[in-house]
Formats: sequence, structure tokens, C-alpha cells
Amino acid sequence: MRLVVLVLVFLAVLVSATPGGAADAPVGRSDAPVGQVTWAVHISLAPTWFDPAETPGIGTPFMILYALHDALVKPMPGNAMAPSLAESWSVSKDGFVYEFVLRHGVKFHNGDPVTAEDVKFSFERYRGAAAKLLREKVAAVEVVDPGRVRFRFKEPWPDFMTYYGSLTTGAGWIVPKKYVEKVGDDGFKKAPVGAGPYRFVSFNPGVELVLEAYEPYWRKSPSVKRLVLKAVPDESTRLAMLKRGEADIVYLLQSELAEEARRTPGLTLRPTPIVSTHWLVFLDQWDPKSPWADRRVRLAANHAINRQAINEAITLGFSRITWSVIPASFDFFWQPPPYPYDPARAKQLLAESGYPAGFDAGDFWCDAATATMSEAVTMSEAVIGYLQAVGIRAKLRPLERAGFFKAYQEKKLKNVLYSISGAFGNAATRLEVFVASGGPYVYGSYPDIDGLSESRPASWTGSGARRRYTGSSSSSTRRPCTRRSGSSALSTRPVPGWRSQASGSSPAGRSPRPTKTSN
Repeated sequence: MRLVVLVLVFLAVLVSATPGGAADAPVGRSDAPVGQVTWAVHISLAPTWFDPAETPGIGTPFMILYALHDALVKPMPGNAMAPSLAESWSVSKDGFVYEFVLRHGVKFHNGDPVTAEDVKFSFERYRGAAAKLLREKVAAVEVVDPGRVRFRFKEPWPDFMTYYGSLTTGAGWIVPKKYVEKVGDDGFKKAPVGAGPYRFVSFNPGVELVLEAYEPYWRKSPSVKRLVLKAVPDESTRLAMLKRGEADIVYLLQSELAEEARRTPGLTLRPTPIVSTHWLVFLDQWDPKSPWADRRVRLAANHAINRQAINEAITLGFSRITWSVIPASFDFFWQPPPYPYDPARAKQLLAESGYPAGFDAGDFWCDAATATMSEAVTMSEAVIGYLQAVGIRAKLRPLERAGFFKAYQEKKLKNVLYSISGAFGNAATRLEVFVASGGPYVYGSYPDIDGLSESRPASWTGSGARRRYTGSSSSSTRRPCTRRSGSSALSTRPVPGWRSQASGSSPAGRSPRPTKTSN
């Protein structure tokens, strides 16, 4: 989720990008990959993230996709849409056709060449976030020759590359057609084959994912031979591993543990200011019998939470409170007015809505990563505490990330949900996934927002397009719910012979640049 910018910098360290497109394997090279980097990640790794076709509209899978796979076009440091498996692309004058020219000589880890057939196959099997929208917009994918592929549209769609060439979806990430057809979808997740800088070695569920450098990688052979991602959901355990030298990098340290890492000689703590937003979803507000159906109750929840106090106590003040599900760096972002922390007002609103003594709000569903600190209050616990203080009583129900988003998408959860997303895109892409009717995580919607979303222009219209997008953003953020934009801590220890070479701006376009992560 909140790892995307970090992953880009991390992989830029492991694979120093070079200009041009020579795809031949290095011959007689003296700088062969060496050593191992161990990354203690904050979640349990899930095989669904090994397959680009199942990318669910969050940032988390890309921590693996960037290593195992490659895309036609993808964000890289300094370039929000860097040519990758496609060395170039063009758009017809009428906007109906996009044509991609593939990079010559690139191969998958099993030796199969990357061809236009693989591009067509990967797009047509894609079933992740925005798959329905992509199918509705694209009339056909045509293989011109092994090195060229065309996308034909039913009408001009200026947002195509936002969906296909960014991290909004996984539709542009390419898998080998012959191999997938041979082993099937389940077999692919057990032994994925990609075209990225690292190849799959082994996966021990709940323990670790082991990857090894793929030396013929077209950009440049990785510097580090073995990359081990260890699943360590407990935050104090991650820090202990770092201090003992059992991990080189850990992600998501908060509160007292982040302070401890910052004080520890030999460790480096860095904030990762990225496009992740956190907000509460009142899943039952569409049920007229639910307390959440009353706007005053939702307003009460907004006034009950002291966001700045949570920011200072848990993320050491690095987070930015945006009041929107849409990151401030996204195109067409509209800055909504804030809801001040006012518990007295919250109690008054509850009394006016018929709940002077508060009410039992039921389950409070969240990703376990927001509720797994063993020695301090977590994000989810802090929010529940503030709600409890004004009389809104809820029970914390954490789920592992893959299961959380699966249940969220399948509409199996009720009551209250702590939602998160670090997916890239613009205001429209975020609204279509989480707010507008038909979105994978949408339990109910408002006709005015749906109308604004559906009325997007079929061609770039400058200020007219901006008015439509920001109008939709404005309407959404005026519906009471709680929001915050995250910034989590990354901590590293020095790794002999490994030095950061990352540079450039964040791939989000205008979001803050991450700092270097090694000495």
C-alpha cells in the first residue's frame, strides 16, 4: 500500500537504470550481482500479488511486481511514465488508436521472448481494479507484428495511459502467454515467471519470499544477487531484527518504536511521504435503519477524532492531513474544508440524532498493518479510542491485508471500515475505485457524484475537464467521513558494498521525493 515510492527507490538501488535499450545479456561482466538484502515487510505476503492480473487497486502488490515483472510503461524515479518493455508509443490524431513498439530482444525469465501476443494476452486476462472500465473502453487489441501492438478504442479516452501506464492498475504488466496457458492461473502464482530484474526462487507462506537477480535484465543487471522479503507483521519484531542484523531494511515503524530506531546508532530512519490516504468508511450508511444513515452521526465521528494528535504521536508529525481520499499531489485534487476536533460538538450531534448515550457501532474492520504494534497504540486503536470517548463503541477486527481487501471488495464486511490506498492515478481513478457506483470497493454511491464521473470528456478540454473532476472531488469530500494522508517510517542499517544511486522526483508527479535509504 504505502510502499510504492519506497519500492521504486529501493529497486533503483538494486538495479541502476541506464538510458537506451540494449536488451542483450552482459558478456564477461566484472560487476556480477553479489550479496543478499533482507527486507522485513510489515504484512503477510500473498501469492495473489505475484500475478499482475489480480492487482486490486492498492499499492502493495507493486513491491513484488517491480521485482518479478515489467510493464510496457511504468513510473520510475524522475519519470512518471517511463518506457519499459515498450520503447515508444504513439496516439492517432483522432485519439482512437494507441500503438506500442516493443523493446527488441527482451526475454522472460524462462527464455521466452516478450512479444505483442504476450501484451494482448496479459490485457485480456486482466481482472483487477478497473478491469470492467478497461473492457468497456477498449474495442480491440491488435497484434500488428511480434514487436508492435495496437489498442483500438470505442471513443477517444484521454485517461488510458493513466490507467495503463501508471500504477492505477496492473493491466500494463506483461506475463508470458505460453507459460501461463501451460501451468494455469494457480500454477502461475505458485511459480511466477516475469520479465523483471529478479526471478522467483521460492515462497514459504507466512515466512518469506526469495528472489534472485536476473542478470540479462534489459535495463541493467541488478547489483544485489539475492533479495529476501520476510513477512514480519509485528512492528517490535521488525525493529529487533534490524538491530540484530537479521534484516537490512524494515518498513512501517511508528510511535515509540520509530523514536527508538532514530536514537539507535548505526540505524537510519527516513519518512516516506507518498500518496497513501487513510479514511473511515461507514459501510452501513446506505441502510436507513443504521445510525450511520444519519448525516449528523457521520459528522459526529469526524469531530470526534483528533487527527493531528494521531499524526504527532504515531507518525511523528510526518503525515499530512488532507481531508480527502484523493492525495493532494493528484491531478484535479480539490482541497476540502477541515472538520475541527470538537468532542463536545460530536456528543451534541449524537444527542440530536437520538443517541445521547452513544451507540454500539459493531465491528471496526482494518488491515492488520494498522493494528499490529505490540508496545504502543496503533492507528486503528487510536481512532477507536476517540470514537469511544464520545460514545461510539466499536470492536477492532483486523484482517491480513490480502484477506481484508478481498472481503472489502466482495462486500462481505459491515459496520465501520478503516480504508487505505496507495494506488497512483488522478482524482477520477481514485473516485472510480472507492466512491463512484460500480467501483470494486463501493457499497453505495450518490447520483450527483456518479453523474460527474460519467460525464468526463472524451477529449482533453482543459479547464472544462478540470471543473468536472474537481466538482466530483468536491461533492465526495463534502460527505462526512474521516481522512488522513500517511507518511510511514523506513529504517535501514548499513549494507557493506551497497550504496544508494536513486535520484529524481517521485513517480507521482508532484508528491515529495523520498530520501536516500543507505549510507
